[in-house]
Amino acid sequence: MDTATQPSQSTSVSELATSISDWLREHLENSGAERFVVGLSGGIDSAVVAGLAARGVGNDKVLGVMMPSASNPDDLESAKKVAAAFGLPTLLVDLSAVTTSLLSTLPTPEEVASALNIDASAAKEGQQLANANVKPRLRMTTLYYIANLCRGIVLGTGNKSEAMIGYFTKYGDGGVDLKPIVNLYKHQVRAIAREIGVPASVIERPPSAGLWQGQTDEDEIGITYAELDRTLIAIESGNTEDVDPSVLAKVTAMIASSQHKREPVPEYVPD
Repeated sequence: MDTATQPSQSTSVSELATSISDWLREHLENSGAERFVVGLSGGIDSAVVAGLAARGVGNDKVLGVMMPSASNPDDLESAKKVAAAFGLPTLLVDLSAVTTSLLSTLPTPEEVASALNIDASAAKEGQQLANANVKPRLRMTTLYYIANLCRGIVLGTGNKSEAMIGYFTKYGDGGVDLKPIVNLYKHQVRAIAREIGVPASVIERPPSAGLWQGQTDEDEIGITYAELDRTLIAIESGNTEDVDPSVLAKVTAMIASSQHKREPVPEYVPD
């Protein structure tokens, strides 16, 4: 993670919001690009990133892209509220049909198992996640296509709580140009959301990556964001005495198993 953007303990919410907006403005000015492109999911993270970007460079230089894919209709309505709150120009790209088409073209677990001469049950176990990861990867492709057309920079919307446990799709929502909130815990993102005027209905929505109907982040992670933040902070401080041992073991295991997502792709270097 970019330690240069790590907030100090004494930084107020207002100062933090201003600092990130300034950081975004400097990056745009130095890049030669003309605007930011951000996927609006209807969730709090993308809302905060969009709002901070609009503060930094002006709302006319932040393009919000809404990309439903057989999603909960509430997601799109929430994304529209965010765009309206910050006065953002938007594009709507419905990925439902292309997602269905791609999934129908890809090999089935049985076909993969047959090619490898292995038991199909193992391949079937990974099918829900494999299917779900298609959506954020198609969204990443869409955002970069649009960015190429409008001289844009793709903004990431991942926060520190999720980054530390690997709760993001490699080359999906993890495929971005800038990560303005990757050093903020979820509770800090919520605080900034209230500070900059993210609609209350968006702040209060159960966080969801929209991977399948009824999916919520906390159900998938297995603990609440409040528990996750407390545990991650305790791990970083080196004092985990007050953390529930089962929660600590769960979070520690998620950090370890996702380490590859946070590191550069290994490269062979000839002698």
